[in-house]
Amino acid sequence: MEPKIIREGYLVKKGTLLNSWKAVWVVLSDDGLEFYKKKTDNTPKGMIPLNGAKLTNPCQDYSKRQLVFKISTLKNQDHFFQATHLEEREAWIKDIKRAISCLQGGRKFARKSTRKSIRLPDTVNLSELYVLMRDSDNGIKELKLEKEKKIYNHCFCGSTVVDWLVSEGKARNRPEGLMLATGLLNEGFLQPAGELSKSGAEGGTESVLLDQPEAFYYFADSGFFCEGYSSDEDSIMKEEFRGAIIKQGCLLKQGHRRKNWKVRKFILRDDPVYLHYYDPTRNEDDPLGSIHLRGCVVSAVEYVPDAKKYDVDGNLFEIITSDEVHYFLQAATPEERKDWIRAIQTVSKTGK
Repeated sequence: MEPKIIREGYLVKKGTLLNSWKAVWVVLSDDGLEFYKKKTDNTPKGMIPLNGAKLTNPCQDYSKRQLVFKISTLKNQDHFFQATHLEEREAWIKDIKRAISCLQGGRKFARKSTRKSIRLPDTVNLSELYVLMRDSDNGIKELKLEKEKKIYNHCFCGSTVVDWLVSEGKARNRPEGLMLATGLLNEGFLQPAGELSKSGAEGGTESVLLDQPEAFYYFADSGFFCEGYSSDEDSIMKEEFRGAIIKQGCLLKQGHRRKNWKVRKFILRDDPVYLHYYDPTRNEDDPLGSIHLRGCVVSAVEYVPDAKKYDVDGNLFEIITSDEVHYFLQAATPEERKDWIRAIQTVSKTGK
């Protein structure tokens, strides 16, 4: 029987021989992970067997890169992957873990377990905890905090995190709350903002969250930005970055000059409404470009002018800006294309 495909999409992968990171198309089946140079390729560049494999998440081998996880095979071969955002990494990790577990137990892969999960009293699901912290009503409030002539937007302090964990019954006392908060920081759910919190995170082999009102942090997928006098750590952000992040992920984008297609990470923000795109292989805060979406028209298309069919086929959509600049993009699946079109249409009407 052919292996069952569980998940597929773009991830950034470290080269096996060279220390280079490239965006690849990854297909997870119930017995292995295949990766392709392009989505349209018929032959994979490589295959990672999952039988007996070990998963390391988060992976701290490359401290300058966030959202990295490692798969180690039975033959002691390490493969490093990087996701573009937190939800994406968690979705891949969940399915890879279950695929490995099913292979070990001789069971078929199933997204939902038929058994009731048994949790030890000291076991905490940090992903679920993060979702609760982000709740708009009962979670941690994102504020505008000021320190040393700098304003930190969509931020909160370390003591607030510990306060919330204790008050919500997630921790019995402050030391236990600090331990949980540090775990959230180590896994990339929380990020340090400002020199004090960054010094705590970089002070040792493991990051440490500071239980102090002067130590600032932000959610990994928030609309955080700092403004004021810039330094190497905190740069002045433009007006177009003020909006909250509505959606993010990888898409194929056609170049304006050469008409070639490349994988780009896209971040959609509202108020003001911008779609920024980045090179997913680089850890850079500055985008390659931005698309102002106010008054734009976005629609699904079946073909792209100046594009060869074998290069891209299916799940295409077009954005036409108010000043009549055309952008052609390709999503991984029909459902993803619908989600992007719906999100862009919504913010283009409501944002400024």
